[in-house]
Amino acid sequence: MGAPMQEQDGGCWQAGARAPGAVARTVLVAAAALVDPDGRVLIAKRPAGKAMAGLWEFPGGKVEAGETPEATLIRELKEELGIDTRASCLAPVAFASHSYEEFHLLMPVFACRIWQGEPQALEHEALAWVKPARLRDYPMPPADEPLIGLLRDLL
Repeated sequence: MGAPMQEQDGGCWQAGARAPGAVARTVLVAAAALVDPDGRVLIAKRPAGKAMAGLWEFPGGKVEAGETPEATLIRELKEELGIDTRASCLAPVAFASHSYEEFHLLMPVFACRIWQGEPQALEHEALAWVKPARLRDYPMPPADEPLIGLLRDLL
């Protein structure tokens, strides 16, 4: 049972005042919060020519038909960063749900502390290892922003 709403309360109640509209499609994307031994998280800068170019994101990508989110991350981390990991090294920690104009994004996020290889910016403009408390210093897509506080508290 929830707490009674006070007249002056706003927050989530006001933000959700309107029913969400129908969206054309839902896109399932998996993302990884790679965490190094110093507790820093790897973020990647979206390259010019892509949607939301110049924003920083957690590595990952679209889940293809017949693929699990873990399989997606194994494939995407190899393609984007040149590193190898296994499903047993991916721990689900959160998910994002965000409506963009053209689609609704649903994104499970996994923490990964074990991989082989040195991450390289193979498909991104740049990479950065960032302490979770400093993630707000990097502009991110709207779907990623709610994850910042959660990752800061979890990691």
